[in-house]
Amino acid sequence: MAVQGTGSRYEEVAVGLIGGESFVRRMVSVARQSSTPGLRVEPAVYRHENEAPQLARQVMERVDVLLFAGPLPYDLAMAKGDLSVPAVFVPPGSAALHAALVRARSAFDPTRISVDSVTEQDVEDCYAEVSLPVQAVRVQPYLEELEPADYLAFHSKLFKAGRTVGAVTTIAGVAESLEADGVPTVLMRPSTQTLRETLRAAILTGSGARLSRSRIAIVIAQVPDSALPTRTSPAQYWYQELKLSLHHELLHDARRMDAIVLPHDQTSFLVITTLGSLRTITGDLETAPFLARVRETLNLDLQVGIGLGRSTLEAENNAYRAVAMAAADTGDLAYLVGSDDLVLKLPAESDAEATAAPVADETRDLETLRMLVQSLDETGDEARLVDAEQVAGILGVTLRTARRTLRGLVDSGLAWPMPATRAARKVGRPPMVYQLLDERLKNSGS
Repeated sequence: MAVQGTGSRYEEVAVGLIGGESFVRRMVSVARQSSTPGLRVEPAVYRHENEAPQLARQVMERVDVLLFAGPLPYDLAMAKGDLSVPAVFVPPGSAALHAALVRARSAFDPTRISVDSVTEQDVEDCYAEVSLPVQAVRVQPYLEELEPADYLAFHSKLFKAGRTVGAVTTIAGVAESLEADGVPTVLMRPSTQTLRETLRAAILTGSGARLSRSRIAIVIAQVPDSALPTRTSPAQYWYQELKLSLHHELLHDARRMDAIVLPHDQTSFLVITTLGSLRTITGDLETAPFLARVRETLNLDLQVGIGLGRSTLEAENNAYRAVAMAAADTGDLAYLVGSDDLVLKLPAESDAEATAAPVADETRDLETLRMLVQSLDETGDEARLVDAEQVAGILGVTLRTARRTLRGLVDSGLAWPMPATRAARKVGRPPMVYQLLDERLKNSGS
């Protein structure tokens, strides 16, 4: 069906909204502000998340894509296995938790609460940012196998045992039951920006599923295990900074192909676009997206898997296969998996300056650290904070080699990546700053 509008004809995109009344009203308001021609929404309101599968079946024949209020109703509907259209959901996250904590402060002590559906790391980061102690906060991360009753029991048992004074939940039905039992409760609501981004993803997904010439392409951009800090590592904060920088770099290329970038999990992002747009920035599937840019700007060897499909589910499954192949391959390649067992290897963009990554060598890294420290001593610099530009000047190498050298020092435990200080930031993108650990020279006995 096409919709007439100001002299043009636009293909209609119908989005089914499945959630509680508050969520559906907010999403309808966001949809009304959308500039997408031909957008139509089909609200379906439930009182409890268990009703989501039935509502999905009722509206799916009238829509191109289903948009669920969160991962729980989405998983409940997907578990039935009979959805004929693609589906997406609004992801919980730290932005919603921030807003919930602000509201919770007027109701109960936010340092003695229970929280569901977010990760412990999200909670720790959020509390650190608002300078609140997190030790007495109890967290139940979202797990696909749990049902609403399990989340309700999690909060209720802690409150009745006197270990918490309130609850923060993402599940409307759980919030209603807790309040009925006398448990002070705050319902965590996604930000308007999150709703807007998810709606855009749903529109793109629905459009691609509707038009066969615009097949869905899903890219999984994954940080390799070698770049992940341990849970107790001082580099944990740096890793959060790295994720923000990576998101920024992915958005740079994503805008060129009218794509949506969404956080996927703690180590990866989803990029949702169409095959036609993907072809535009990959030279008709001759080179990989993101690889060269991310390596150049962040000195990170990203793992990229691309999945194609006639539906979001097919494209996502192929993307998982593709990123697994990329992770297993030591080459500088992205993998693309499509229908009919199609598998392509896409190299990063050629670069005359590209050189082989330095091999981790403890003796060489110690010598490099010694040279850097000696040079800093000569200038009276005792802070031991350097960026790639300084290292390039000291060692007489290119910026690319300097970035690789610094990553080698980090891998060898001789430096820590740090956020750039405000005073040190230059015009444009702030440089990555590293703390040289010159005490390791003494410990090495050299």
